[in-house]
Amino acid sequence: MRMDDIGYNHKHDKTFVIDRPNGAGDWLILAVKTKSVFRIEGEDVHAPANSFIIFTPEYPEYYHGDDGEYTDDWMHFFPDREEEELMRELEIPFNQIIPLNDIKQISLILRNMCYEQYSANRNRSKSIDLYFRLLMYKLNECIGEYTASGAVSESKYFEKMMWLRESIYRWPAREWTIDKMAAEISLSRSRLQHLYSDTFGVSISRDIITSRMEKAKDYLKNPELSINEISQLVGYSTPSYFNRQFKAAFGETPTQYRERYLTTTY
Repeated sequence: MRMDDIGYNHKHDKTFVIDRPNGAGDWLILAVKTKSVFRIEGEDVHAPANSFIIFTPEYPEYYHGDDGEYTDDWMHFFPDREEEELMRELEIPFNQIIPLNDIKQISLILRNMCYEQYSANRNRSKSIDLYFRLLMYKLNECIGEYTASGAVSESKYFEKMMWLRESIYRWPAREWTIDKMAAEISLSRSRLQHLYSDTFGVSISRDIITSRMEKAKDYLKNPELSINEISQLVGYSTPSYFNRQFKAAFGETPTQYRERYLTTTY
């Protein structure tokens, strides 16, 4: 792994804002210890304290404190091929806010990585590599613990959030808008986005894209459907935009996915 820069427990006042519309040019890990606001897929998502996010190099970065002090640990880096494969094997989400029950373990590992980075230790590069793998394994565990905790299910809005997410995945081609969804369940736009991301650890906009991409994969297994037809079936009026979204999600175009699927199946 190439370490570009790292910081531990950095505190900023309420004027702090990061705005990188073209991304940072490298990978960025944030362990956020205070309530904050992130812009994901063009929508402002209110993240609770003890949240985590990994930005890919070209993903737009915009975040700040949620009307107060902002504190985080951070690391700019480039993983090698094996480290990137490990993140994918552990199903670590990219460009998504991940709420955690407790961020102390994650923060401690980043603190140790920070110490090694600025030390004169002979084996500091190897130590950082090992800490990075430990960080990914612990993050995977923390995500599982948060999901299994069931704390969100106590919310009086839990059933509404579940109904909304089920609808998004059942009818991915529908023209979903935040305003319409908020009106359907009698919530304000900002309150809906906050509750949804708190409940599922992902923004509504991201879930809409994911539902469409997963449905597109099913349609692509049918050779009788054209790419243009599939783009319409999953809610995209422009095939070129559908192609870009699909490649961003899976690393290959719809045509490449279909060819690979048909080659291995028949």
